[in-house]
Amino acid sequence: MSFFDTILTNLPEVAGPTQKRLSFKEKLKWTLITLLFFFALGLIPLFGLGQNALEQFEFLSIILGAKFGSLISLGIGPLVTSSIVLQLLNGSGIVKFDLTSTEGKKRFQGIQKLLSFFFILFEGTIYVLMGGLSPIPELRGTSLFVQLQILLILQLFVGGVLIMFMDEIISKWGFGSGISLFIAAGVGEELFVRSFSWLASPANPGMPAGAIPALFVSLSQGNVQNALLMIASLVATILVFMMAVYAQAMKVEIPLSFGRIRGHGIRWPLSFMYTSNIPVILVAALLANIQLWARLLQNAVAGKTAGFLYWLSVHFLGQFTSAGSPTGGLVAVIQGQDIVGAIIKGSLNSLIITNALIYLLIMMVGSVIFSIFWVQTSGMDAESQAKQMMSSGLQIPGFRRDQRVLERLLERYIWPLTVMGGLAVGFLAGVADLSGALSRGTGILLAVMIVYKLYEEIAQQHMMDMNPMLRKFMEH
Repeated sequence: MSFFDTILTNLPEVAGPTQKRLSFKEKLKWTLITLLFFFALGLIPLFGLGQNALEQFEFLSIILGAKFGSLISLGIGPLVTSSIVLQLLNGSGIVKFDLTSTEGKKRFQGIQKLLSFFFILFEGTIYVLMGGLSPIPELRGTSLFVQLQILLILQLFVGGVLIMFMDEIISKWGFGSGISLFIAAGVGEELFVRSFSWLASPANPGMPAGAIPALFVSLSQGNVQNALLMIASLVATILVFMMAVYAQAMKVEIPLSFGRIRGHGIRWPLSFMYTSNIPVILVAALLANIQLWARLLQNAVAGKTAGFLYWLSVHFLGQFTSAGSPTGGLVAVIQGQDIVGAIIKGSLNSLIITNALIYLLIMMVGSVIFSIFWVQTSGMDAESQAKQMMSSGLQIPGFRRDQRVLERLLERYIWPLTVMGGLAVGFLAGVADLSGALSRGTGILLAVMIVYKLYEEIAQQHMMDMNPMLRKFMEH
């Protein structure tokens, strides 16, 4: 065994359960404990923090499952970034993993964890050194300023590692994955605040932050335009929920039979959203990282008028106003416009429409690309699915028991579903972002899909706990 493989096999990890199957109550307990711990970490401020230039990017923190300025300011960003990098390397053939073998999967997971450690430290350092999260500016140039920078980086590293281990706890001991759960928790919290909060809105003085209280206040004041905006936000949010649930429920069912038991069979479901919400999580996280890097680079070149970094910030990535609005460059292109709000305000123009179409195209193409990569790296390809079916004693009715026959049948469904599902989830996410919903449309879409999948998993687990015969069948 090489030195590198020795490092991979000795990386710290959360021990998995010793029993073959955890009970419903056990999984629910660990899921709730981890979720409460996540919210608690979000309430712990970074010691020594004096300037938080990222707090204006509240919608990015939702996608990244982060709380800028707290111990979990990095959120799931490093974990998703490591996954994106490894999938791109594997998909392009630069680095190749044999994901059909147990050793290949372990090596892939080990390298992904090692990359996660690297990106936690790297992103934490960048956040601090480029002024996103920094000590009090008045201390700049003193030894205390440097000491506080190191302390902030250490705190961000600890928070990032805790998020990584919490994700492992959910994956091994709870329901779903930690990454998905943290996104859903952040979106749910924001939706509740933006729907019902009576506190004053910083963006609209004199109005509550919540859409429902703001609607009643607008009607009482005779502010028709603001009332229409609030109604549009509520309606858009409900429509996004409905579209996400409908799309998630669409399935293609393949009839299969048990080779040893004649006359008995099942229908093997393949979801229309074959790769679920994973592609849009990766696309949204990638776009969020681009915007964060643009903001950090803007801090780094402040006061400069020339140089490569200045050109990169001003002319390529773009910069932001003090209110957080992009002023040009790439960040303006990947910033979804509120089409419905522009129509109500009478400010809709060709530039906004063009930007919306480009954003929609980016979401759809990006989702297809990551959908293809995810199928290849997560064991969802035709070969892996055929092996799983064969091990369960299933075969195609009227055909001999042969894995190659199953593979050919599955290839007719899996690749079209991968592409069409990726296009559909990218389209839904893009339309949701352009609709002016209460939270980012992508966040709402992700939350609905995550909760729906979580509901299915919990229902299946509960059914297995209630029916011993079903449990026995699933275990074999």
